[in-house]
Amino acid sequence: MKATFMYAAGDVRVEDAPDPVLVEPTDALVRVVRSCICGSDLHPYHSMKASDTGQTMGHEFIGVVEDIGSEVTSVRKGDFVIAPFAVSDGTCGFCLEGLQTSCLHGGFWNDAHLGTGGGQAEAVRVPLADGTLVAVPGVDEHSPLLPSLLTLSDVYGTGWHAARAAGVAEGDSVAVIGDGAVGLMAVLAAKQMGAEQIILMGRHKARTDLGREYGATDVVAERGEEGIAKVRDLAGGLGVRRVLEAVGHMPAYEQALGVVRDGGAIARVGVPQYSDGQIGWPFFGRNLTLTGGPAPARAYIEPLLPGVLDGTVNPGKVFDRTIGIDQTPEGYRAMDDREALKVMIRF
Repeated sequence: MKATFMYAAGDVRVEDAPDPVLVEPTDALVRVVRSCICGSDLHPYHSMKASDTGQTMGHEFIGVVEDIGSEVTSVRKGDFVIAPFAVSDGTCGFCLEGLQTSCLHGGFWNDAHLGTGGGQAEAVRVPLADGTLVAVPGVDEHSPLLPSLLTLSDVYGTGWHAARAAGVAEGDSVAVIGDGAVGLMAVLAAKQMGAEQIILMGRHKARTDLGREYGATDVVAERGEEGIAKVRDLAGGLGVRRVLEAVGHMPAYEQALGVVRDGGAIARVGVPQYSDGQIGWPFFGRNLTLTGGPAPARAYIEPLLPGVLDGTVNPGKVFDRTIGIDQTPEGYRAMDDREALKVMIRF
């Protein structure tokens, strides 16, 4: 099969790889129908140290079950399935609490210890299939809903997690920092949760226009102190009650601190590319809450699925470019150069 590997910063290759096989009786094999490139994939694209063997890539995919182990009961051959970005057994204490990213027996894709490959490939072995995969009856690989269904593997659930963790409620004022796919999904989620004012901090017009379509009431293109001042002014001078930070870099966190009102909450879902941030008296003294983390996307797939299936929401609009597997290196470049918001890979 063809699969995507990263060998060093900027060095992405599509190569032939062995077809995955069942290893454990709890495994399933999934033929990938759609995958994509995530904004978090750009972090190693910028910084990965050279490797002789390369690293498999991709953690978002949907597809069709090709085979199952003897103990798998929740999916069958031929089922169309969504695979969240974390592997989970669905039975441990954390899974039962809806925190599948902390599963005691699970892990993530592209993990040598777990034996998982990447989703940017023609097929994937899925460990703990009963806990991980979600079957979608009535959908096949030709459905026009495929882009939106693919967002449920990560970005839609991650945007939802940001809004939920921050406690967005009816009538709230919210700032979303970052106009990437996750930021736009955070706008959509905040709107669904009843936020009255949603200020999107971004400066790419095509993206912020989509953000307005998803529910943003205001757009602030300025950054730094100027951007902070503008958001606070729009929010009545005191700042917003909830901040959804979808970037992961220190300037974004500093903006979050600047725009949140005292007593408010900041939810971070952008993978942090820094180790230290202000949590001393300037944070503590304002009675702020810092929350967020990797989204337990598996917990959100079933609640969010009906809106996708009936067309109430269309999160798939975040995909603005579709490529074949052989063009995956070009897809990375396009996203890195801001020529594409989010690239979908068709098989």
